Amino acid sequence: MSQENVEIVRRGTDAYNRGDLDGILENWAADAVLDWTNSRGFDTGVFRGHDEIRAHWQRLLAAFDEVRIELVDPIEVEDGLLIVENVGYLRGRDGIEVQTRSAWLITIRDGKTTSFTLYQTKQGALEAAGISE
Repeated sequence: MSQENVEIVRRGTDAYNRGDLDGILENWAADAVLDWTNSRGFDTGVFRGHDEIRAHWQRLLAAFDEVRIELVDPIEVEDGLLIVENVGYLRGRDGIEVQTRSAWLITIRDGKTTSFTLYQTKQGALEAAGISE
């Protein structure tokens, strides 16, 4: 496993938890694709490039008083292809707290995230990567 690629994901997640969108996008390719079509929440869609991705994250962060992501078990299934299980902790403006679980399928090339796709389960991400558990 490339520790460097896992660290890129960790740094991006830390930046997200701080609400630092510039810090997240620092390690994303200019033409990166964020595929959020599998989301069960609002603002689903495919977002291309820094401007669309930033706008998506701004909408998500603005909808909650607090959003925090914990990485569960990042694994590199092949060179530059990672599956990252995670738990999201969200607190709404009304004080209601919600916990979510999902998995991301992330492609990193030359130190930059080129694609990031949300799946509801690790199994879904594995299947999308063509891997059986």
